[in-house]
Amino acid sequence: MTLIDKIPEDQALDSVDIWFQDEARFGQQNTTTRLWAVKGSRPRAVKPQQFINAYLFGAVCPANGNTEALVVPFSNKEGMRLHMEQISQATPTGRHSVVIMDGGVGIQRMLLMNLIMLALSNCRLIRQS
Repeated sequence: MTLIDKIPEDQALDSVDIWFQDEARFGQQNTTTRLWAVKGSRPRAVKPQQFINAYLFGAVCPANGNTEALVVPFSNKEGMRLHMEQISQATPTGRHSVVIMDGGVGIQRMLLMNLIMLALSNCRLIRQS
């Protein structure tokens, strides 16, 4: 099935916005713990294992320059749903949006009237020489 097949038949192609979406994790991981010890010994070193992260969901529509972003504490389906609703609300009345994404969050199919989610699964880069 091609992208054009997913767009509703009553929607003109010049009223369709193509969005590109991705997500990223921001945060800090602790560094390696070092301490002085006698050569050949293996002393115990207590190291904090907690990480503090934030996840950014972002999308851009190159045709009109619109962008939408959402920062959430977890990368899950709820965060993706909120981001897709944000893009849907940013789509003007009478227009339709197609969101192209990599499928990294395990895409949840949603029923949004003016939005199509298209996952790029099993894609490979083809090098032309």
